[in-house]
Amino acid sequence: MVVVFEGELWIWETRRADSWTFVSLPAEASEEIRDRTGGQRRGFGSLRVRVTVGGSTWTTSIFPDSGRGSYALPIKRAVREAEALDAGGIAAVTVELIDL
Repeated sequence: MVVVFEGELWIWETRRADSWTFVSLPAEASEEIRDRTGGQRRGFGSLRVRVTVGGSTWTTSIFPDSGRGSYALPIKRAVREAEALDAGGIAAVTVELIDL
């Protein structure tokens, strides 16, 4: 399954000094992913994916975000820097589920 979308980057603040930057998958695509995976999950409910943002492609995981009703995709610092992206910016994203 491949999901192509544009989404706004947002920050999840932690209690520690660090923070994480994410983009949320569309709700409809997240629902389809839940249906297709049928509970097939790893730690924290994660699913392995291959992601492309601009000219950057990498393998990571998406995580369920019950507060937003979708899956959240972490965008690592190296990708944000390479693609000139900041929180609040819009990214064109391609997500391919691995291991289905």
